[in-house]
Amino acid sequence: MEYLELLFKSIFTQNMVFTYFLGMCSYLAVSKKVSTAVGLGAAVIFVLAITMPLNWLLDQFLLKDGALAWLGEEYASYDLSFLTFILFIATIATMVQLVEIIVEKFSPSLYNSLGIFLPLIAVNCAILGGSLFMQQKELPTIGHATVYGIGSGIGWFLAILAIAAIREKIRYSNVPPALRGLGITFIITGLMAIGFNSFGGMLTGDDGKAKKQEKTAAVETSNSETIAVVNTNTKTVN
Repeated sequence: MEYLELLFKSIFTQNMVFTYFLGMCSYLAVSKKVSTAVGLGAAVIFVLAITMPLNWLLDQFLLKDGALAWLGEEYASYDLSFLTFILFIATIATMVQLVEIIVEKFSPSLYNSLGIFLPLIAVNCAILGGSLFMQQKELPTIGHATVYGIGSGIGWFLAILAIAAIREKIRYSNVPPALRGLGITFIITGLMAIGFNSFGGMLTGDDGKAKKQEKTAAVETSNSETIAVVNTNTKTVN
């Protein structure tokens, strides 16, 4: 259940595009056709699914304060967190290079249609942002990191796929001249962001009910203790 909730949050309520507005350059530039959007979205899912657990291992056993304790007590005081950005980006760039080689080998047409945006996944802020959010959230296991990476990738994939499908259809719509192009795209993105964040109620509903029950129980306990104290004081006076 914990993994499912993390997956759901990373896809909908903590979506990289609609919540944090990360990866907007590729989102806007490659979303004119569904076919190219699907290719880039799949590449982002693959990169996030691989780099997130790798960066989790780097953070746990190399970067965070005291992470080098496994080498011996004399290394326990070392803090290499200043290397976070360098190592995270190096890991991401390596995986992106692997994706580029695979796409060029098996789908040259997709490779040509993506153009410069495929290697630019290495500097896509959604990829690096996912690893930094993973570090900030202090995910306890590599399994959590993997689920969070896959969910973040699926969320970005759904975002670019949805806007690409809408932009293909809206091309034939009567859009006011002042809003054509990026104007209407940003408006649609904002509306979709509201829609995605509305899923938050599905996750917070039970939590809110539980908190209300806890608060009610605490008030009842406090009232009971107050009555008990009053009764004790009354008996003492008598």
